[in-house]
Amino acid sequence: MLNLFIVLYFIYVVVSLMTAYKQMSFVSKRKKQKPAILNENDFEKAGDYVEQTQKLSIITTLVDIVMFAFWLSFGLVWLDNILLDFVSWQKAVLFIDIFILVNWIVALPFSLYNTFVLDKEYEFSNMTTGLYMKDTIKTGILFLVFGSAIIGIVALIVEYFHNWWIYGFVFVFAVIILINMLYPIIRDKMFDKFEKLSDEELENKINSLLQKVGFKSSGVFSVDASKRDNRLNAYFGGLGSTKRVVLFDTLIKKLNHDELLAVLGHELGHFKNGDVLKNIGIMGLILFVFFAIFGNLDENIFNSLGITNEASSIIAVFMIFSPVLSFFIMPMISFISRHNEYNADKFGSDLSSKENLTSALLKLVNENRSFPFSHEWFIFFYYSHPPLSKRLEKLGYKESE
Repeated sequence: MLNLFIVLYFIYVVVSLMTAYKQMSFVSKRKKQKPAILNENDFEKAGDYVEQTQKLSIITTLVDIVMFAFWLSFGLVWLDNILLDFVSWQKAVLFIDIFILVNWIVALPFSLYNTFVLDKEYEFSNMTTGLYMKDTIKTGILFLVFGSAIIGIVALIVEYFHNWWIYGFVFVFAVIILINMLYPIIRDKMFDKFEKLSDEELENKINSLLQKVGFKSSGVFSVDASKRDNRLNAYFGGLGSTKRVVLFDTLIKKLNHDELLAVLGHELGHFKNGDVLKNIGIMGLILFVFFAIFGNLDENIFNSLGITNEASSIIAVFMIFSPVLSFFIMPMISFISRHNEYNADKFGSDLSSKENLTSALLKLVNENRSFPFSHEWFIFFYYSHPPLSKRLEKLGYKESE
């Protein structure tokens, strides 16, 4: 079984590297051809950015291989040995906290380079050192408090229940639902500044749109996203009574009212089509399968790794190999998601107009300087949204000569 996981891991690595290389080569050639959607300078610059991000992706994948080898050959045994004197749930918390901390430290230089070099060079990032440190500290505190508590509870479930993976799934899935409900409140209290819209006319138009489709929310808010990033975005956050409409301040500045309503109409399409509930259901199914696999691992796997078969080891093995399984499952999920995006575009254009949604998407791709084309492999494995060129084509957009 361990050999199978390792084989799958190396297939995952090879496919990841090949996909990154194909994307880089495709964009390198396409950016030199006739520009589309973006002007000539931005078209080439957007292509350059894609190339740089894929080079970084290749490097991080190679580092991941080293870390994979480290954990399987030495790291897990080392952690297992230094934490022998702790009871099961305490050992699990410390084991996983140290595991995540080591991986975070190794990944930190690449995160810093992406934020403070690459994104700065292409004028995406407004992040300051102080804000980055504050975000990191707050995220660390949240994980140490709540993440450690979740790990401890899962460890106790492993210890006291025979079919622990069933109860573990139910608990973790419930936690994920709770996090989705509380997400906008956590962002508001700890990271972003949510404010009621100052534009009363826009707020009234949005509320009228929400009432038209029967979407009940706790309010319409603007968020100061520009302190971190110049990209435009909007989303519906939360579940149940915590649902809220969140508009990036960058989006409000760049789009007119009709375009904003078209973008929100697209998001409301996901609500009316039941995409949110479908996504939760799919996520729950995948999580259940993962718990079933890792909850019934053969004892020989742990013996081969030189570690004991207990909560700390099970969770660590889960964290090492679940991204591999996810990589091969995600194309199916992404295919469904891309289909849903087209349907949401249709709903948004019917609610507003094709012209307004097209105009909004054109502004989004230009302001975000998104390269409008990608290699088919890259789309297959990574795109949860169709390329903007395809979405615009579906809306009937034809670029003038």
